[in-house]
Amino acid sequence: MIVIADDITGAAEMAGIAFNHGLAVRLCIAGNEHDLSHDKTDVLVIATDTRSMTEQEAVAETHRIVSAINCQPSSIFKKTDSALRGHVMAELAALMETAGYQRAVFLPANPSKRRIIHNGIYYIDGTPIHKTAFNYDPEFPATTSSLKKRFPEAEQKGIFMPDAESVEDIKKVIADYDDGKTIFAGAADLFEAIVSRKSKESGKSGDSRYSKASTIFLCGSTQSKPLDIGLPITAMPRAIYDGSKEISLWLEEAITLYDQHGSLMITIPFHHRTGKDVAVHLREMTAELIQELVAKRQPQQLILEGGASAYATLQRLGWKQLEMVSQLAPGVIKTKAPNGTFVIMKPGSYTWGSLF
Repeated sequence: MIVIADDITGAAEMAGIAFNHGLAVRLCIAGNEHDLSHDKTDVLVIATDTRSMTEQEAVAETHRIVSAINCQPSSIFKKTDSALRGHVMAELAALMETAGYQRAVFLPANPSKRRIIHNGIYYIDGTPIHKTAFNYDPEFPATTSSLKKRFPEAEQKGIFMPDAESVEDIKKVIADYDDGKTIFAGAADLFEAIVSRKSKESGKSGDSRYSKASTIFLCGSTQSKPLDIGLPITAMPRAIYDGSKEISLWLEEAITLYDQHGSLMITIPFHHRTGKDVAVHLREMTAELIQELVAKRQPQQLILEGGASAYATLQRLGWKQLEMVSQLAPGVIKTKAPNGTFVIMKPGSYTWGSLF
């Protein structure tokens, strides 16, 4: 089975679910044809960064990846954001065209996290999504809670968007549409329901405790809230945030703290600017900072919160393959990088569970 995710933390979440069901999983950051080989594995999870690309770039990357993998069309799952962000319709249309699907089911509901679709309206904890903090997303603001208004081109493209208020609803959708010619796209609960039918076992887990080892912790999401876990904090200076100063101003402070304590938490205390250019600038600055810190002293742990920031960081570090270690909490995944550093990732809108 192939999973194509539009960001790294979503990919990690899918890898954790499959791993927890006893399947052999490999998580890779979208690379060349060799990187995308799915031999000797039950589930290959491909992390792309298409959510952070332009729509044209996302379509081209989708075509490239599907053309590079050699698998039956019915074995592909498309992971999308449970908060409706990304170039969903364009990527699904590209996937259908390249892989030969006749239709698609887009089901972003996550009832286990109180994210449901009722009468075509998307709710989070009982609140229409356009009335939540996702209305202020810098790249994909939720200006409406109606799926038809958010994605008016869906029906014309052969993409169905059914309601789902429970896990049982999701299972029924799968049973109704699973004909081998339909691609399923959506969030964790949909993937969990699909994988549970293929799994060898359930309940596989690893160490779920937070280690106080040498750690670099990036609070890289607009949803991030710095945790009080005893790590020294370096906050992005206002001049770096605004783009009026080079990163050297921040790097000197960060390296000094890291040398003194062996661990560091990186935060972005400002959120008053929006837009794609701002988002790209912020993740590139934090990725460059982490690259310099890792080169200075290899941490035992790298904790990354926020998908786009995590992807940019791993790309900077050149880590293309991550070995699954354990699922620490729903959506919180522990992996191992080629150099031995443990990488823990979490989507910005998820909780840490009982990890801290």
